[in-house]
Amino acid sequence: MMAKESILPKGLPKETKSLCPECKKVVPAHIYASDGKVMMDKECPQHGKITDVYWSDVDLFLRAEKYAYEGVGIENPLIKDAKTCPDNCGLCNLHTTHTALANLDLTNRCNLKCPICFANANQAGYVYEPSFEEVVFMLETLRAERPVPCPAVQFSGGEPTIYPRFLDVIRKAKELKFAQIQVATNGLRMAREPDFVKDCAEAGLNTIYLQFDGVTDDIYMKTRNRELFDIKVKAIENVRKLTKKRPSIVLVPTVVKGLNDHQIGDIIRFALENRDVVRGVNFQPVAFTGRIDQEERVKGRYTIPDLIRDIQEQTGLTKDEDWYPVPSVAPISNYASALLGSDKVTFTNHPHCGIATYWFINNDGDVVPLTQFVDVDAMIKDIFELSKKTADSVFPKLSLIKARKIFKKHLIEEKLPDGLTANQFLDTLTNIINNETKSGLAKFSWNMMLVSSMHFQDDYNYDIERVRRCSIHYVVPDGRIIPFCAYNGGPTYRDEVEKKFSVPLDEWRKTRGSEYT
Repeated sequence: MMAKESILPKGLPKETKSLCPECKKVVPAHIYASDGKVMMDKECPQHGKITDVYWSDVDLFLRAEKYAYEGVGIENPLIKDAKTCPDNCGLCNLHTTHTALANLDLTNRCNLKCPICFANANQAGYVYEPSFEEVVFMLETLRAERPVPCPAVQFSGGEPTIYPRFLDVIRKAKELKFAQIQVATNGLRMAREPDFVKDCAEAGLNTIYLQFDGVTDDIYMKTRNRELFDIKVKAIENVRKLTKKRPSIVLVPTVVKGLNDHQIGDIIRFALENRDVVRGVNFQPVAFTGRIDQEERVKGRYTIPDLIRDIQEQTGLTKDEDWYPVPSVAPISNYASALLGSDKVTFTNHPHCGIATYWFINNDGDVVPLTQFVDVDAMIKDIFELSKKTADSVFPKLSLIKARKIFKKHLIEEKLPDGLTANQFLDTLTNIINNETKSGLAKFSWNMMLVSSMHFQDDYNYDIERVRRCSIHYVVPDGRIIPFCAYNGGPTYRDEVEKKFSVPLDEWRKTRGSEYT
């Protein structure tokens, strides 16, 4: 069984552990409600008290907690005797969630110089670019994780598409049977080189996470130091032109309060207009780096509830009850694991790490949230109970009949959107659970739009309980697998890893040239 009832304390106030932003030492933290927001107070004996916003809406915070589930960790942690978190990542025996998606930085070189980027060779003074052999080792390390071999890898950077053997890396990931092979890219190369897009698709690339901060160039001038909107459009067009294998596109806006939060609705409308190739939008509120005083944090802090409010106000397409935190899907994975007799990917993230809504777009282009025609809460509850019974069953496949009845019971057929029949929907859900996902899910997903948000932590709002439950990790050349927020914040694993496996910038330029450095 890959998930069970959560042991996280619920309600407010509550206690957790955090970090001092100055010395990075673990300190006690108090989470509480104040003026409708969820706040965090912590005090370092050496550097004093820090107060920051944890979530900007108490009701949404408490609602998300209802969907928390506990993971069982991994069977083969690299660090087997860790006593504290987050100073000994590897993964370690304290971690509760396996790797659902791994980031693998191919380089810190880039063909842009963005002021909001935390991975940049020019600023660092060195080039971090693992060899092809090191990349293969990292991929093999991910696939060796148990009980669930990591199913998805995202090549990142820097700008990963400038890595000299980028296509070979995709092919190797395909050979190692990663179900999802992704790239996080600014789109420059994909816009300029149509054949490169085709080559990526043929090599096995499944998804393009396209940096997409807005729909006007004044936004890109501030976030990326150059006009880029036409570049984004051209990259999308080049993907659209593919007639055979075509990667899906997810738009990834970094949201900065007061900078581009007024364009959230425009970004969603752009995604809907291009839904033949754009499958989703994943908003990422900016995390603070460096020293930021409390006044600046109050002014600039933007959390998941802020995003939900802006989407509602700028599009009118959602309500609070349309949004579900990442672990809400754990019962579905639990049931699939029990049904198939092998552990499947289970998102037992902390309930305050991310949130999502799923929209169906009918034949007229109207948006209908999934929650309008499915009683999601009741369905989740019943499937979770069925997963427990199926795990003890001699003939688990027989439970598929009960599963389909549960889906049908909680489907509100009179509210189904035009163009979607009850049998289509039930067949798709049954196929997903029964591991027959390729054709059924792909056909279904092109009529859907996933709108989601992951708010990665910084040192000011750091919650160690979130780190312990993270399912989005980095893999590094020495074989360690490190949670996202630990890698980019806290004890500064990124600096340690990159310096250990890097070449000084001057030396790189002398031996390999100055391109993109």
